[in-house]
Amino acid sequence: MLTYYSEIMYHVGNKITKNFKTMSDTTSIHEKLCQGLQELNLAASDRQIEQLLLYVALLKKWNQAFNLTAIDDTLEMVTLHLLDSLAIAPFVDKNGHHIDVGTGAGLPGIPLAIWYPEAGFTLLDSNSKKTRFLTQACHELKLTNVTVVHSRAEAYQPPELFDSVLSRAFSSLALMLKVTQHLCAKKGCFLAMKGIAPEKELAELSTHYSIRNQRLKLPFLSAERHLICIINQ
Repeated sequence: MLTYYSEIMYHVGNKITKNFKTMSDTTSIHEKLCQGLQELNLAASDRQIEQLLLYVALLKKWNQAFNLTAIDDTLEMVTLHLLDSLAIAPFVDKNGHHIDVGTGAGLPGIPLAIWYPEAGFTLLDSNSKKTRFLTQACHELKLTNVTVVHSRAEAYQPPELFDSVLSRAFSSLALMLKVTQHLCAKKGCFLAMKGIAPEKELAELSTHYSIRNQRLKLPFLSAERHLICIINQ
């Protein structure tokens, strides 16, 4: 494992370890990420592991000035940001055209863009500090399949509609559909990441939609996670 890390450090110019305290910190983060991916039945390449670790390092670094996330512990970032985002990978079209609305620090968009390099991802947020971080992060991660957009969801007029609209703690389901309806292609889907099952929110939705409530099992976390899949009829 240390040999593997020495190779990563050569390629990324110590960008990972300089934002963590010690090499042992970096190694434990790597171990937790790999174990979590295994529990999710996701097989990562060395390059994807490198990118995911570098993303956490960038998030840690920029969070000090830009307040990107309330989570500052890197091991918790692995669970609550990386693995939480990648838990929905099986439900995302690996060749599709997706938009992550209210993406914040790039979640779930950046981990998914790393995972599916053949798919296209648009990261949308109205906070200019966050879109500045996203632009820099995508540059350093060498993500050529990502477009960063500074805009409110309801104001954004895309050149083409998206196969799926992703959201993570964006708003209520009804409000999400209201402000993003114009972004989703017909027969496309809205994928809303939630904690506990949002039964009240689901009851408020029109019967016009085909809805699936998928419970997710997240490694290292006992709290509930659900993915609400809504087909745009």
